[in-house]
Amino acid sequence: MNDPSAFYAGKLAVVTGAGGFIGSHLVEALVRRGARVRALVRYTSSSGRGHLDRLPPDVLREVEVVLGTVEDGVMVRKLVRSADAVFHLAALIGIPYSYVAPHQYVATNVVGTLNVLEAVRELGVGRMVHTSTSETYGTARYTPIDEAHPLQGQSPYAASKIGADKLAESYFLSFGTPVATIRPFNTYGPRQSSRAFIPSVMKQLAAGRTSIRVGSTSPRRDLNFVEDTVAGFLAVGASERALGQTLNVGSGRTISMGDLAELIFQVSGKPARLETDETRVRPGNSEVELLLADYGRAKDLVGYAPRVSLEEGLRRTWEYVLQNLADYRPDEYAI
Repeated sequence: MNDPSAFYAGKLAVVTGAGGFIGSHLVEALVRRGARVRALVRYTSSSGRGHLDRLPPDVLREVEVVLGTVEDGVMVRKLVRSADAVFHLAALIGIPYSYVAPHQYVATNVVGTLNVLEAVRELGVGRMVHTSTSETYGTARYTPIDEAHPLQGQSPYAASKIGADKLAESYFLSFGTPVATIRPFNTYGPRQSSRAFIPSVMKQLAAGRTSIRVGSTSPRRDLNFVEDTVAGFLAVGASERALGQTLNVGSGRTISMGDLAELIFQVSGKPARLETDETRVRPGNSEVELLLADYGRAKDLVGYAPRVSLEEGLRRTWEYVLQNLADYRPDEYAI
């Protein structure tokens, strides 16, 4: 994959969802490539900056942090003014919580995306990268999954992201808005929320448990280390050829949740057994049983290729969990 450092040097890059897992890694990568970064973090009364506070001090002091929300269209216009590129990652992403609060998912994921698209169009921003998700494909009808695969809203979360993706598509086709859509498969790594399978298993192991609570173990996922996903964002954002396209970013390898847990046990050196917790099991018709990425389009158009193996990525994630165990609550199930 070509290093797009020259493209970003000196440019103003706006990142929504910057305080999140992938967003914080993207902010760090942009700063290290010479970009000026304006980072949107959802406002709270504590003025917390999420995972941006995990960034090295020399990186964080180069970031202009803006507190707000993409649901506020007026604020979004101010946010993207003078930007050379906008990376739109802000979203509600927890699938179980989308069963509880579907209206909020539409407000953030659909209306929020509309606000960003409108601001980019009205202000003439030169480039926008919209973030999709492999969940929009639902259970695979064929594998590997390419971008022509049907979209299936098997959860309110997936449905809201399909709506956002189609808005991005419509703005490119209707107005020529320079937007590309990146569709990451299951990203994991340091700073990921404990609502996700890998940190959930790891925090229980790190706390000394030998019986690990999980949901369904049969679903198969394509897991991509966060460093590789971020490299995909950078490559898509720097490419004229990506505009108007949707590009899968994944590893091209699939593994069941049960086998993944066993691999985590091996990497951590902590043998354990799995215990099914029914509160963690999705409704039957909502569970996505198989995801496996065909990233051929991203490889051809922007030179994307994953570099970090699952085993290496798990080792690096395990080390992070051990070093930051105080941030995790092993007795709680985060949705």
